[in-house]
Formats: sequence, structure tokens, C-alpha cells
Amino acid sequence: MEVDVHVSCEDLFLGRHWRVCHAYATFVTQRTKAGKKVMLKPLAPHSHSEHLEYSLAAERRRVRMLHDDIIRDLLASRVVEPGVDVQEKAVSAVKTRVESVELVLPPHANHQVNTFGGQIMAWMVNVATIAASRLCQAHPTLRGIDMFKFRGPSQVGDRLLLRAIVNNAFKNSMEVGVRAEAYQEEGPNRHINSAFMIFEVLDTDGKPRLLPRIRPEPVEGRRRFEEAIARKKIRLDRKYIISRQQAEVPLSVPWDPTNQVYLSYNNVSALKMLAAQNNWNLSSEKDQVRLFTVEHPSMLSFRVESEVDVPAPRAFSLLSELSTRHLWDPHYKECELIRRVDADNSLYRVVTPPVRAGAVGSSTSPPGGEGVLQDFILLASKRKPCASGDPYVIALRSVTLPTHPPTQGLTRGEVLCAGFTILDTPPDKALVSYYNQASAELLLPYISTDMAGLSSSFYHTFCSCRQYLTHHRLPTPQDLSLQRAVSSESQSSESDTERLTAAVIRTQL
Repeated sequence: MEVDVHVSCEDLFLGRHWRVCHAYATFVTQRTKAGKKVMLKPLAPHSHSEHLEYSLAAERRRVRMLHDDIIRDLLASRVVEPGVDVQEKAVSAVKTRVESVELVLPPHANHQVNTFGGQIMAWMVNVATIAASRLCQAHPTLRGIDMFKFRGPSQVGDRLLLRAIVNNAFKNSMEVGVRAEAYQEEGPNRHINSAFMIFEVLDTDGKPRLLPRIRPEPVEGRRRFEEAIARKKIRLDRKYIISRQQAEVPLSVPWDPTNQVYLSYNNVSALKMLAAQNNWNLSSEKDQVRLFTVEHPSMLSFRVESEVDVPAPRAFSLLSELSTRHLWDPHYKECELIRRVDADNSLYRVVTPPVRAGAVGSSTSPPGGEGVLQDFILLASKRKPCASGDPYVIALRSVTLPTHPPTQGLTRGEVLCAGFTILDTPPDKALVSYYNQASAELLLPYISTDMAGLSSSFYHTFCSCRQYLTHHRLPTPQDLSLQRAVSSESQSSESDTERLTAAVIRTQL
């Protein structure tokens, strides 16, 4: 199970309230004495926010399950370079090594005589802080903990051997690796915990200070040194992609094999959060096609939805294949499949006609792009429901590819957040909703004209989509042949690592 933890602090005298930290804690059940697994009762979300977090938790789990594989791939493919040779005046990592032994007493344990996890974490932070201070010769500040793993329990009477060492020092931060082992008077040490802690040293103005370089010891030290670089790259990719402000330009983020997991996570999560907003306003309705909008200071989001007489899985299968979208959407002039990344993610290049206000699928474009064909490099991420009541999701967002730079004569457009949600509605029908976000400047004419009534552009495009889905309600032999071809192409285009990744995701979910 995943537990969301927020820690905040309050000063009652000054009336101040501030956020301290935020974490997702993952718990697993222990096997019974007979060795059987204990199955948890499924969680039933009730409120609007609970349904959203329930759905996003599945995306976070995908990222957690692949974290170690990403590290190995980065090191194996040499994407992570150790960087410049370490200077002679760099501090030897051996000088930062710290060892400490703690005795687990009854106050440190719960009613099952297992050591409190928080107590172990506190001891580990202590030794990590000492190791960090040996490098910087100052009092360091803990900024984050990367993948804190409890590998096994410890009990009252155990001695805990805590080891810490600075794995790598970057410009303003350092990573300290901590390992905890439990042992009795007799018997081998048991590896029970490990973590990677990120420290900074702040100056009098509260800004991070420049840190000395670290010189790793051979073999194991070099491995830890390079793995720390890989973990930092993952953190930066995650921060760049997930925390990116929509007002920043360019909106498209670079695509490469090392950030594809986080791009996919952000793509699906952004659409789910957009769909979960509770301030949608019904602007117009015509022939059971409804148009909703949400206005923000610099952004306009819209949703077009209608119920179709097609089972949700079939509608999901039809709409998730963008290369056939031109059959019903006049705004898709061309659609080229660049690459099938895995079973759930694909890259496309889409060419659309000149931007017209209110066009379904239009997004941001640079000034002066009127009257010129646009093209987009899109990441399409699809997800099946993770629980009853959860919709099928087809999320779209722009990425940049070195192999597909802007084309002369075309305006390169950017999609902030777009896509479909498909909700199963009895009997054998589906509620199909299309979402898009765009800058208010682009849709200013749309705001002034289409709010009064559903525009012909929206209406005819969505009616065409509904007609296409209804016409293809049952799979044809050609559809089955295409599905087999797509499956074969996807398998042949995946590397061994990608096939393993896809298999892990399918197995775990």
C-alpha cells in the first residue's frame, strides 16, 4: 500500500505555519507463519480527491518499480559520464567514512519488539550528517532522501551497525550513502536498511555554498561515484519534467531513453489532474455533445464529451492509435509513427492545418504562425483503468527529438496537455471526453464566439469521432490484422531492456 505523508510545523506565538517535508511511504504485508501471502482488502476511494490520488498512485508505482532498472541502464549504456578527472586536491572519500553501533532497547521498539522505522532513520541521518560534515567542515543541511528502503526488521537486543560515506560531491550538494546492518552476538550481519541522503551547506544568506570535490576509492568507490551521478540525473529529469511550469518556454521537454519513464508519468498524471478539476463550467450543449471550460489567468482548458454506443475497451483501442485519427479528425492532416517505445507509449509526428480559433487539437504556437501548416512531436501514453470507476486514458504532450528538428516551411507547435478519457457506462457504452489546454492568447477569438454556442468546429469534429467509433464498434478482420502487426512491430522495435520493462509493468499491474 502507498501512504501519503505530509509534515508541517506551526509557531503558535508568531502565527507561522510552514511545510517541512512530503513523502510517499510504501508498506508491504508479512507472510503468515505458514508462509502464505496476506492479501490486503482493496481500498475504496470515495471523494473526488481520493479517486485522483488513487489513480495517480498507480503511476507512481510504475516509476518505483523501474527505478533500479533505470540506474542499471544508465550505467550500462554509458549515458552517465563520470565527468572530468578528479583534481588532486579533492578530498578522499575514505576520510568521510563513518561507522556507528547502536543497541536496540525496548523504548526503541513497538509491541512486536521490532525497531521503530523512524528510530532507524534517525540513527542513519546522524551518521550521514557526520560523514557530510567531514567533507565540508561545516554543519550540513539535509535536503532529501532518495529511495529509503527497509529490507528487513530488527528486534530488541540487536546491535545496529551503521555505515556512511560521501559517494559524490556536486557543485552545491553531496550524496551520502548509508547502510544499516543488524547482528546478534553470534551470527552473520543482516542488511536491513539503505538510503541515499542529499545534503547542502548554507551560507549566512541561506544560499548553498560551493563544496569540495570528492576523490572516490577504486572499484567500489568508483561504482558508488558513478551511481550517484545517475541518481542525480534521474532527480533532475524528474524535477524538470514533473515540476515544470506551464508558462515556461519551450513547453516541450527533451525525449531520451533515460527520462521516458518520467515523461510518461507526467503525461498521464497531467491529464488525470486536468480531468479531476471540479470547476468545469458547462458552456454549451448540442445533440448530447457538451462543451466545458475552465479559465485560468494565462490558460484556457476545455473538455468536449459525449456518450457513444461503443464498449469502452473498443473505444480505447480505436482512439489510442493516432495513425488512424485522420479518418475522423480533419485537423490531423498527416500522422507519422516515429517509434513505439513500449506497449503503452508511442512517439508521433503530426501535421495540422493552420491554426483556427476553436480547432480541436490546436495548441500553442509562436507569433506569426497563422496561415502556415503546423507540426507537433507528440508522446502518446495510454493507460487502462487501475480500478473500477477509473477511466481509460490516452494522454498527449509535446516532446523534442534531435532526430526531428523543426521543419522548414512548418511552424513547430506545442501541446501542453491533451488527450482522451473513456469511462465505461452500462450497458456497453462509453463516455468519451476530449481535453486540451492552450494559452488564452491563442483562443481569444474562441472565447468571444464559441462560448455562446457549440462551434461547428467542435461539434462536427466530435460528431465525426462518435460516428467513427460507432461504425467500427465491432473489430473487422483488417483491425485484427493491424493489431497483430502493431504488436509485432512493437516487440521488434523494443530493445531487450524495453521488453523487460514492459513485461515488468504488465506483471506488476
